[in-house]
Amino acid sequence: MRLSGKRAFVSGAGGGIGRATALKFAAEGAAVICADVREAAAEDTAQAITLAGGQTVTAIGDLSRPDSCEAVFAAGAAALGGIDILFNNAGIVLADDTGPIETPLAAWDATIAVNLTAVFLACKYGLPHLLAAGKGALVNNASVVALTGSAYPQIAYTAAKGGVLAMTREIAVMYARRGLRANAICPGPVATSLVTAFMADDAAWNLRRPYMPMGRLGQPEEIANLVAFLASDEASYITGAAYAIDGGISAAYVIDDSE
Repeated sequence: MRLSGKRAFVSGAGGGIGRATALKFAAEGAAVICADVREAAAEDTAQAITLAGGQTVTAIGDLSRPDSCEAVFAAGAAALGGIDILFNNAGIVLADDTGPIETPLAAWDATIAVNLTAVFLACKYGLPHLLAAGKGALVNNASVVALTGSAYPQIAYTAAKGGVLAMTREIAVMYARRGLRANAICPGPVATSLVTAFMADDAAWNLRRPYMPMGRLGQPEEIANLVAFLASDEASYITGAAYAIDGGISAAYVIDDSE
């Protein structure tokens, strides 16, 4: 198993990509800290890991608040004796996050707080544990929108994810000689509750499908496979990279949508 003996922290572990990655990490031999602001959801993921024979603990708190974030990492590290892997995954998408003129400041502030500030705070309080482990791996969940623009905008979400990508590169360069690797994943639309809420009917789906070369949503497990690779020693010479996992969206110019 690729992650045997590792201790992994997963934010947003209660659902979607976070849950799939927590389960994947455990299947690969890691002990997993299932972190989420939703206690019941985190416990559900932890129970699934335990039933499969894995080792896990939950850590409940709001990572966008410094005091809560620090406490969550302290509790998780104390429970497992340290942290080797950090997957910053938790995020939100708000319906009123649209263009720069239309988006309310409250929606901007809320989106930036969860999708960017919380990632910064998780690095602030999480990276010391990875550095202490001596061979840490950080994976940040950015987005395809950090790489491309869209005529159907989510301006705050896009700005936050662009910030995550830039921050990941900065961290990678800063700590490369201290045994810490930092990489970002840039998923396209994935079949999670956050995404399907925006594609609940055929009209909404048909607006986006023509721009998707594979013509389908990604699955959380497909994203988890990439995260597990980047967290493992198989990726030992990879740092500062941004991995598009988007079904070809960021590679496309003109798509044949006749099929």
